[in-house]
Amino acid sequence: MSVTCLIPFYNERDRIAHVLNVITMVPQISQVVCVDDGSTDGTSAYIKANWPAVEVLELPCNQGKAAAIQQGVKLAKYELVLMMDADLQELQVHEIENAIQAFTEQRTVDMLILRRINSPWFVRWYRSDILLSGERLLWKTDLEKALAQAAKRYQLEVAINRYMLRHKKVVRWVPWSAVNTYKVDKLGVLDGSKKEFRMYVEIVSFVGFSHMMRQLTSFRKRLHYEHEHQAKYKSTYLN
Repeated sequence: MSVTCLIPFYNERDRIAHVLNVITMVPQISQVVCVDDGSTDGTSAYIKANWPAVEVLELPCNQGKAAAIQQGVKLAKYELVLMMDADLQELQVHEIENAIQAFTEQRTVDMLILRRINSPWFVRWYRSDILLSGERLLWKTDLEKALAQAAKRYQLEVAINRYMLRHKKVVRWVPWSAVNTYKVDKLGVLDGSKKEFRMYVEIVSFVGFSHMMRQLTSFRKRLHYEHEHQAKYKSTYLN
């Protein structure tokens, strides 16, 4: 099954190379769409010069991740979409291949989250390694419907979670060794911490406290299985 990979970015020239080098080596990924959310550091030109097969959509101004994905999905040629962040480190080709294979083998699965198992303990403690993971495999139709909620900026992942919960979709996760670059590393401790705080305020204000608690108490039921190469995955239902 062919996959479209959507990668939104804003000023990620120093980090996106690793992501694209890995993504373009995954045989199931037939289309890569990078959405430039108003960058000012020349990332789009850098991508075009070094990965000519990658499609680049340039937005006129910075609108946030949710808006970037909303525009990018319009270019998706395939029904299965892989969302991917642009600032990831330690990506592994075989992990992405295995995740796609696991998803396509499990016909009842509606979304597969790549869980960031190497996140710091406090991220895993409040379950952001699952709930806010930007790496997800899902059907284009479900993503389009989730985006109809008009989520903004950092609210994308919890908006998708809410859509999946409300429509009783089957969601599972697989372990994922990649780690993202935190805002404190990009902006410094003070500015990065302020932006992280604003991000969580935006997230909770969008879905509401009660639904956020519902998300925090979901993802509990695990299903263990093996695909044909005997690679074990952990998975769980959203219910």
